[in-house]
Amino acid sequence: MRYDTWRPVYESILEGFGYDATGDERARDELALLCEPFDHRKLAHVRDATVAICGGADSLADELAVARRADVVVAASVAADTLREARVDVDLMVTDLDKNPDTARHLTREGVPVAAHAHGDNVDLVKREVPGYDDEFVLPTVQCAPTGPTENFGGFTDGDRAAFIADAFGAAELRFAGWDFDDPTVTDAKRHKLEWAARLLYWLEQRRGERFGVLDGRRESLTLPPGSS
Repeated sequence: MRYDTWRPVYESILEGFGYDATGDERARDELALLCEPFDHRKLAHVRDATVAICGGADSLADELAVARRADVVVAASVAADTLREARVDVDLMVTDLDKNPDTARHLTREGVPVAAHAHGDNVDLVKREVPGYDDEFVLPTVQCAPTGPTENFGGFTDGDRAAFIADAFGAAELRFAGWDFDDPTVTDAKRHKLEWAARLLYWLEQRRGERFGVLDGRRESLTLPPGSS
């Protein structure tokens, strides 16, 4: 996805959450200083593959078959821990570093790419954690305009961003496990983010001409993000 396509949606997110792009840009600049351009050939196997997009909900433990049957497994944040404990190989971890940065560090040192995301609320984490990662396996992502080695594939939360990254690398089919848009234990802020994640996936499935099972039963109530095309 080109940034020109993503930008109107990003601006709607900023407005909806009361965020300031300045914070995202400051985080982007810190991440850019710590990283080199990512070699996309390290994710060449995503092209034309069936890709499991694994979220961190408790249900993932009961849905591991989705990941095991997939050609490629992309883990959002703590999903990487659940998968590794179940001896399911992770091909890419997507994280904004706030829950399990040690897992991300270990994965890069094992030669597994990690999409490390910088935004306005995690500048300190970026500066503290990313230097300990194997730079060769860090895919530096941002949600504002990318500069230097940073890249923007679209997406807002770790989970939906994982889907957008898989799409950008040419996945043939996206399947979902470990997702819970209706988790009653989350904060109001997190619930709002999950609502946006669903809307962004709804947009992505229309762009791909694909129907994601994770949206079954809620698709009729979803609206496209403002500014999407």
